[in-house]
Amino acid sequence: MMVEIERKFLVDDPELAILNARRSFQIFQGYISNDPARTVRLRIGEEKGFLTIKGASSNDGTTRQEWDQEIPLLEAKALMPLCLPGLIQKTRHCVVENQQLFEVDVFEAAHHGLVIAEIELKHPMDTIQLPKWIGKEVTGDKRYFNSYLAIHGIPT
Repeated sequence: MMVEIERKFLVDDPELAILNARRSFQIFQGYISNDPARTVRLRIGEEKGFLTIKGASSNDGTTRQEWDQEIPLLEAKALMPLCLPGLIQKTRHCVVENQQLFEVDVFEAAHHGLVIAEIELKHPMDTIQLPKWIGKEVTGDKRYFNSYLAIHGIPT
């Protein structure tokens, strides 16, 4: 099992953020379990399926245990109806700024208008240079966890 270390930010200027994206692709995901102590996510993206289990987040929200396994696309599609109500649809843009990879997610459908950037780190104390299009940090704010968004919608 791996430890996921990431920070998450709202995006103030989505057009600028994705202007120089290295690649972009659609993601559809649902949750078989949205218990914060053990989230089970089913994802389809780039013609692949993934099953991911995430443990509880650290107090500051930067780290959590994660197990991620690619599964056949047909199986992922067959499992999607087992997900809880509230699917997430988004386009992920992979953007490199200051030699750092940001994943900029532009949400669609029920979550239209929400844009979040994430950066994965090797260590929780790694220094990052924030691009000018980055807004408020929402790392650790459960309202911006995809599993929470799927059920509750965009925070007001």
